[in-house]
Amino acid sequence: MEKLHNLLNKQVANLAVFFTKLHHYHWFVTGKGFFTLHEKFEELYDEINELYDEFAERLLAIKGKPASTMKDYLRLTSLGESNEMDANLMVKEVINDLKLLVIELKELTVLSQDLEDEQTADMAISTVTSFEKHLWMFEAFLD
Repeated sequence: MEKLHNLLNKQVANLAVFFTKLHHYHWFVTGKGFFTLHEKFEELYDEINELYDEFAERLLAIKGKPASTMKDYLRLTSLGESNEMDANLMVKEVINDLKLLVIELKELTVLSQDLEDEQTADMAISTVTSFEKHLWMFEAFLD
């Protein structure tokens, strides 16, 4: 169960960092794609905020302890911080982050299923489905 707690906690940290990064992009995006990206970044950080809470609460429900400080988030996250100011590079960074999150969420799915924790697996699977849709949209934006 400790490994499951650790993987869930990594996602709590990832979601906290991704939420902050998306806010940065939302506030500082400029250029031809401003209206589209400004709105899309907001849509995504709203979704991430909900997931962040759901993953932390799931961890509490299975007797884990979610990370809840910036220090812990930065120690646990797989994502890097970004000060990117170019719109296309912002999108590329979001794509890279989403791809990494999908990989890690699939690992969480397998472990959850191995431990017969279908509820956690279901959360991870539905999150992957949503993230793959966002990937498709952001990749289409760059074409």
